[in-house]
Amino acid sequence: MPKASELKRGMIVEINGTPHAVKTVEAKSPSSRGASTLYKIRFTNLQSGQKLDDSFKGDDLLREADCLKRQAQYSYSDGENYVFMDQEDYSQYEVGAEDLSEQSGYLVEGLEGITILLSDDKVLGVELPQTVTLTITETSPGIKGATATGRTKPAQLSTGIEVQVPEYLESGEEIKIHTGTGKFISRSR
Repeated sequence: MPKASELKRGMIVEINGTPHAVKTVEAKSPSSRGASTLYKIRFTNLQSGQKLDDSFKGDDLLREADCLKRQAQYSYSDGENYVFMDQEDYSQYEVGAEDLSEQSGYLVEGLEGITILLSDDKVLGVELPQTVTLTITETSPGIKGATATGRTKPAQLSTGIEVQVPEYLESGEEIKIHTGTGKFISRSR
């Protein structure tokens, strides 16, 4: 059973008998003497998709959820479902479009490094890799002399999502996006 201070993003714990995924962990150190560090943690309920914010002391124990993690690769979408292939035994997992919500904008065919969370052969959730490489399909022309720390502009990506990118980037370039925040990280070399 992990302590609250040991929780990391992506871990699965059980709260009130339901599996929850850790999304963010924020440590807060109170200024008064003798006060213990508090950990503000945001969870996502893997059955309903609801968010839950809770605070714990560093040595509070949480129960690890009983689920299986399988490495998978994104194969394709048939409109209503997204299909992932297990990288060990090549079995396929279907996940409904409504279950992926904002994650679907980061899926490109052949994307590896995806973790499928299973319980009793039922898909509880999908963990994407930290970063994905996507192609800019539409943006305003690049500005000569624009710097990396300068202003940003909106760019439409190959999957349909829109992100803010530096002004020097042009259509057709590949960029890395952080899947947790949805923000531009760098050009892909």
